[in-house]
Amino acid sequence: MLTRPASIAPPRLPSSQAGMVLFFALVVLVLMMLAAIALMRSTLTTNLVAGNLVLQQAATVSADRGVETAVSWLESNNAGTALHTSKIAATDPVRYAALRQDPGAAQSWDDFWTAALVPAGLVNSLAADAAGISVSYVIQRLCNAQGDPAAGSGCELSPSSVSASNSSKGAGVVGLSASGQVYYRITARATGPRNTVSFVQTIVAM
Repeated sequence: MLTRPASIAPPRLPSSQAGMVLFFALVVLVLMMLAAIALMRSTLTTNLVAGNLVLQQAATVSADRGVETAVSWLESNNAGTALHTSKIAATDPVRYAALRQDPGAAQSWDDFWTAALVPAGLVNSLAADAAGISVSYVIQRLCNAQGDPAAGSGCELSPSSVSASNSSKGAGVVGLSASGQVYYRITARATGPRNTVSFVQTIVAM
């Protein structure tokens, strides 16, 4: 006759280890929760940085509107003595400086813009675009003083060019030297959402 073996009871844990499994499970759960929070914060920070970079790039692109507007005005007014003197009157459609102004040694362009250029009435403002970005610009002739560049105004000029054409038909004639072009600096400032500020500078010769 077969007899069934007596059941063997599982070993009992010492009383000092009672509840340790639950404790370790809670510790692991807390660590996983902290890791999830850190991952979520990292993702939010990455999205915020990416959004700021997009806004900065959009402001930089929008600043080109100010540069193009300034170049168009210079091309239309670059005749005779029109650009020999500054135009900062309220009746002038475009404000213009016939001499250069630069920030101080410890001054940023943004501080210089608000502390010097705006009070001087040199800033031209454009309407905000669809993205809410406002553009303003300043035109400065790179000269130390107002007046005719050829009369010692201390202007930055391009190298003089020599004309290959002349009215003489003889061989070995001397070409006529043409005066160099004057340099103008255009500084455009774009402001947008999240306190985005971008500066773009262009130097043109005319």
